[in-house]
Amino acid sequence: MIALAGRRIDAAEAAEPRFPPSARARVKRELKRLFRRLEATALVCSAACGADLLALEAAGELGLRRRVVLPFGARRFRATSVVDRPGDWGPLYDAVIAEVRRRRDLVVLRAGSGDAAYALATQRILDECVRLSRRAHARALAVAVWEGQARKSGADATADFLTRAQEAGLSTHTIASRD
Repeated sequence: MIALAGRRIDAAEAAEPRFPPSARARVKRELKRLFRRLEATALVCSAACGADLLALEAAGELGLRRRVVLPFGARRFRATSVVDRPGDWGPLYDAVIAEVRRRRDLVVLRAGSGDAAYALATQRILDECVRLSRRAHARALAVAVWEGQARKSGADATADFLTRAQEAGLSTHTIASRD
């Protein structure tokens, strides 16, 4: 069972590259390779453009169960975390959300907004992964797709994810989001 979090694809005007669009194909290949190597059976993550959607796409291609946790409604999340960055992420998001909703693997929190909402979603992703792993008598692993540097100012959801995963006793693995 894999819990995953990571960077969104960089905004067009990004001053500091964290996940350039040029790394998209490589990151997806590495995620797919990791899922195969670990013989993963399920992925739990959110569905933002970048690491989340690439992992969800790779997991779907491999036939893994996909459980998506959103901090608030799917329409609002799409507008604020999916289609606001370069790349045609909307159709992939729509397809993933429709599929996980149909399979009853969409968890929508009423977490409000801002950093606190994302922190609640991060904790729920880890909790869901641990719960699923216990049910299946499987190992839970946390995967972060990032450049390895916490933001200097403001909250950093990926760094928070790794900290929470380590505190929960999960093994962690990282995939570089930039070359």
